[in-house]
Amino acid sequence: MDVHFPSFRPHPWVRGGHLQTILGCYFFHQTITYTATQHRVTLDDGDAIVVHDDRPQKWQPNDPVALLVHGLGGSHQSGYMQRCAKKLNAHGVRVFRMDLRGCGAGIGLARQLCHAGRSDDVAAVLNDINVRCLNSPTAVIGFSMGANMVLKLAGEWADQAPDNVVGVMAVAPPVDLGVTCLNVQKVLRGMYDRSFVTGLRRYIANRERNTPDCTPVPLPASLRGIRDFDACVTAPLSGFADADDYYSQASSGPYLRKIRIPTLIVAAKDDPIVPIDCLQQSQISDAVKLIIADGGGHLGYVAARSKDPDCRWLDWRVVDWTLAHMPGPLVAANWRLTRPNLNTLPGVQHSV
Repeated sequence: MDVHFPSFRPHPWVRGGHLQTILGCYFFHQTITYTATQHRVTLDDGDAIVVHDDRPQKWQPNDPVALLVHGLGGSHQSGYMQRCAKKLNAHGVRVFRMDLRGCGAGIGLARQLCHAGRSDDVAAVLNDINVRCLNSPTAVIGFSMGANMVLKLAGEWADQAPDNVVGVMAVAPPVDLGVTCLNVQKVLRGMYDRSFVTGLRRYIANRERNTPDCTPVPLPASLRGIRDFDACVTAPLSGFADADDYYSQASSGPYLRKIRIPTLIVAAKDDPIVPIDCLQQSQISDAVKLIIADGGGHLGYVAARSKDPDCRWLDWRVVDWTLAHMPGPLVAANWRLTRPNLNTLPGVQHSV
């Protein structure tokens, strides 16, 4: 089914990619009470991760399901994860928010590091969801690094995607990790780079403090950016030869042409973290649609007043896309059909 998206118009107080990114992360929030049930998923290597099950009161077996996968430095508590879960719940969709290894409620459960190439972790969670929600149509939605992971998984599936998965949505995916790291080093004199590394240092400290028998990681004082971290930590502890080998193997870009399941990529021209050129120059299959918004920053998308119930443009696009791919009466009852059709041809890039 085609997805009907309205144009993104930035909030008059939040113009430009940096303001969208920063204010979108730290402001315009609402308090959302945690009511999820936690499930522990054990992985093949013995590590475990936690998923947070937000189940609508009237949800029944075979009703729709969505899996949300967060980005670097995030967790089930990230604003976009909480908001999308609440809004999807209101439309009858059961949501599983996945904490990546060592993140969120999973601190202390994983000896191995979280990294952008762990698509097999997402596959393990989907298998667990299918056991809990047998035959429920399931949408997979990833954000930033999580978006890279879900795209990589979709490419690995090729034409063998699980029967219960109806589609994949990826928001701001760093499809070329090496280029993205170089970009982050340059933007605002490395402000984002330093911020990410501060979070990664905290991630390693929590891991060593809470995980029995984990391999200690000495972090040199000279470590300044994500690439330094990947060279000193991610690559050697995760079995890669070096940072370039990690970026080559973990980037989703080479997998985009192999995707056969319906897939939507949403990105912003003014994203200060993920260069839009990486996506525009990628080879994508006919199953992949790329929508490029004129603004929105990195996971910001704080919008001007519109027909949406609030200013979070991206949240409502997640709802629209998810409901559009679900079979049955749910779509007719809940999906807002007053959207200009931007997907007239498969695989065509659109600006909104």
